[in-house]
Amino acid sequence: MSERLKAAFESGRHLAATWVSAGSPVIAEVSASSAFDFVLIDTEHTTTTLETVEHMHRAIVAAGGDAGTVIRVPWNDPVYLKRVLDVGVSGVMVPMIDTAAEAESLVDSLRYPPEGTRGIASGRASGYGSDFRSYVERASETFVTIAQIETLEGLENAEAIAAVDGVDALFAGPADLSGALGCFGEWDAEPFLEAMDRVIAAGEAADVPVGTLTVRPEDAPERVERGFGFQIVGKDTTALREANERALELYDEAADR
Repeated sequence: MSERLKAAFESGRHLAATWVSAGSPVIAEVSASSAFDFVLIDTEHTTTTLETVEHMHRAIVAAGGDAGTVIRVPWNDPVYLKRVLDVGVSGVMVPMIDTAAEAESLVDSLRYPPEGTRGIASGRASGYGSDFRSYVERASETFVTIAQIETLEGLENAEAIAAVDGVDALFAGPADLSGALGCFGEWDAEPFLEAMDRVIAAGEAADVPVGTLTVRPEDAPERVERGFGFQIVGKDTTALREANERALELYDEAADR
């Protein structure tokens, strides 16, 4: 499963993902039942615990499709990162990577010695020890590492970040990046669009794909044309809210409520 997503990122084809904020294995499984390449579980801006992440990952696998599991971690924290990888997920997305040095530190914390400093343990990722030696030897080839560009400093250093060995993709975080530019939520603002183009150019220079969260689904075609290699085009809480509002609107029209 993990190797499949890594290969998909390296293939150059356009990938689609969905975003899950609710700490629910049911939501994760339902999301994975659609033809997404991966499900992004957010733990930066949610109360989802690591134990719940493990159950959600199992649910995604149980859905029986090809969707991988990518965890958006709270921070570039080597302790949390190693625990997430021990679950056996397909990748991590790390917020607020501002410099090449921070990207190098990230990669170092994800790799086993002697290439890095990740602690070695026989967790779920290695079949609880049944595949221990083989997993340790090939671990860095089993998951995707995505660095988020969300600040003016990160934007300035995007090309250097993308060039770090072990960074598989960049992700232009629309909310924080637009906020840093003084145009929060203005998805058509020229400074925001120019910043997106800079991140895309940085990825192209290093031959790594660049992704983003497409808040408005109707923007997806334009984002493909702009050069994004992958997009997160759905979000659980947004989809639920909009579906509820639409259902209530239709009922109110019929019942004159």
